[in-house]
Amino acid sequence: MSEPEEHLSRQLDPRSLRGLAHPLRIRLLRALRRHGPATASQLAEQLGESSGATSYHLRQLAAHGFVEDDPTRGKGRERWWKAGQQGTRVDASLYENPDPEVRGALDVYVHEIATIHTQELSTFLGTRHDWDQTWLGISDMSDFTLRLPPEKLRELDEKMHALIESYRDIEEADAPDAERVRIHLHAFPQREN
Repeated sequence: MSEPEEHLSRQLDPRSLRGLAHPLRIRLLRALRRHGPATASQLAEQLGESSGATSYHLRQLAAHGFVEDDPTRGKGRERWWKAGQQGTRVDASLYENPDPEVRGALDVYVHEIATIHTQELSTFLGTRHDWDQTWLGISDMSDFTLRLPPEKLRELDEKMHALIESYRDIEEADAPDAERVRIHLHAFPQREN
């Protein structure tokens, strides 16, 4: 089954991972995916960075195919950028790559994503009283501990991803009470102590 074009995600390989693995690049890509097309100056203001830094890192992201020009916007020299894909997936082989540069880039990437997830959850918890009570009663912060071999964890992960994807294009997405919902999935082994 192929993904609808607007939900396409990019699978990282060693080269593209090295091109993305910088905290500001990850934040820039996230901003474009979340808020839509923007200029380097707009992104600089939004992220509290200089426009020179955002411009440089946007060009690096473009060189690796993560962002592209948005020809439907802008006038004259004003350059608008948009995300090339709406998601990013880590190829499992990256975890076994012997190249120290690839391992270092993967460390930067996964730690930055974990930091973003923590910030998103903290923001929700800090602003939860601003939401209607119905949202508070159905928000979830569950955790589970299972004993599984690696292949069963992979199977569980694939099933959860498929279930989540089945909700992507539901008719109710345009309902008046529909909101953007973030789902974080963290599944990892843990030593018993």
